[in-house]
Amino acid sequence: MHSKHKTYVASAAAVVLAFGGPVAAAAAHTADAARTASAAASARADVDAEGAAAAALKKYPGVVESLDKDDAVWHVDIIGKDGKHAEVTVDSRSGKVFTDNADDDSDGDSGGNKELLAAKVTAQQAMKAAVAAHPGQVWSVEWDDDDDNGSRYWNVEVKSGGKTTNVHVDATTGKATVSGSDSDGDDNDDD
Repeated sequence: MHSKHKTYVASAAAVVLAFGGPVAAAAAHTADAARTASAAASARADVDAEGAAAAALKKYPGVVESLDKDDAVWHVDIIGKDGKHAEVTVDSRSGKVFTDNADDDSDGDSGGNKELLAAKVTAQQAMKAAVAAHPGQVWSVEWDDDDDNGSRYWNVEVKSGGKTTNVHVDATTGKATVSGSDSDGDDNDDD
């Protein structure tokens, strides 16, 4: 009985190859490739902070002022070269960008924006410096121009192993300094 089954299977394959030929074989291969690509897409990592910044800047060119992750989205504030301010949301799964709000920054904060636009170190460079100083995943980055002593830096939150570490990155030199960490249930500072 096994030999009859093998004969039928072989005959069916021969018929497919004779009538479907390379087209049938290509269709089967394409279906396998589509399943593999689909599995890879669903297994891929979420859009990280750098990817969110890049996606937001592609839609709204300028300079990132702040970026933070909130569940399944990234909130990115951008100051355009023309001084306009945009608040955009980037889906952390698809990378799709939504403009929440764009205005001409009429709130009078153009002085701080000039400093941000002139900064030698961008938010993206600050994220790289922070992760080099303290490996992990960037969770937020925010421009901070401390008017009291004139210092300007990026405050970057890096998460690693259940801990959130704050890293300050100098906006002129790019030097990263770990300023402290919070852990889940453990009060251990890394100063």
